[in-house]
Amino acid sequence: MRITVIGAGAWGSTLAGLVRDNGHEVAAWSRQSDRSLDETIAQSDLVISAVSMKGVRSVIQQISIAMPPIVTATKGLDSESGSETALPLLPSQVWQAAFPESTIAVLSGPNLSKEIQQGLPAASVVASRDQAVADRVQQAFSSARFRVYTNADPLGVELGGTLKNVIAIAVGACDGLQLGANAKSALVTRGLAEMIRLGTYWGAKPETFYGLSGLGDLLATCSSSLSRNYQVGYGLAQGKTLSEVLATLEGTAEGINTTQVLVKLAQAQGISMPISTQVDRLLRGEITPQSAVGELMQRDSKPESV
Repeated sequence: MRITVIGAGAWGSTLAGLVRDNGHEVAAWSRQSDRSLDETIAQSDLVISAVSMKGVRSVIQQISIAMPPIVTATKGLDSESGSETALPLLPSQVWQAAFPESTIAVLSGPNLSKEIQQGLPAASVVASRDQAVADRVQQAFSSARFRVYTNADPLGVELGGTLKNVIAIAVGACDGLQLGANAKSALVTRGLAEMIRLGTYWGAKPETFYGLSGLGDLLATCSSSLSRNYQVGYGLAQGKTLSEVLATLEGTAEGINTTQVLVKLAQAQGISMPISTQVDRLLRGEITPQSAVGELMQRDSKPESV
């Protein structure tokens, strides 16, 4: 196939390499490209978007031609949408609103780009309401070192990859404070419960969050210093300001913006998100990592399933 990859950062370059290694003709586009986005996309069989959440709308504004199937690999929430009565848009929904005639697929999973670039084995999941498109994307990426599954719940797959970034910040802070394996395991487990609670409210299937794009991605980002969101939490726990952490960060930590949008939604809808709320306060500088831990530990006792 002829495939266009939008975004030349670490993730976009990794995805371009995976499909190129499978023999597909790949055109990569970034803001520094000499060709227009329309020229690059023309005659493409598939478009892969690997830009940050804040770049999605600006990219879309540069496209004036009909689009082939679009695969979005962005993990975030659109801060320009959503209110007390309306859910914020996910990347796939922003794309779908702009190109209602195009089929959208979501690619997500425990995929740390540096490990994939080193040739280490990894797995991911592609979800779409159109199974034929999901199968095409699966074939485009699948190889002996990158195994791709399909899923019929694109909403759950996209939310899993988005919501876990908030929990990764919390776990990074936990490790930065050297609170131990017990605390970290509890935080990851209760973080997954928050993801499922919000995801099912959104309309996703709860079982999706136990798959690669939910629990799988959560485990990867909460156990590796390669995760940018983990690095944010770890740096804050080391006494750095958020500005100091971001100054040395390679790429975008989507969990920062996601936390702000997510907590506003949870508060408006009365959804209990205690970990996410403490992460939001930490990012705003309203609380120290130590105080956040104390508040979580002193919450009212309740059954585990709640």
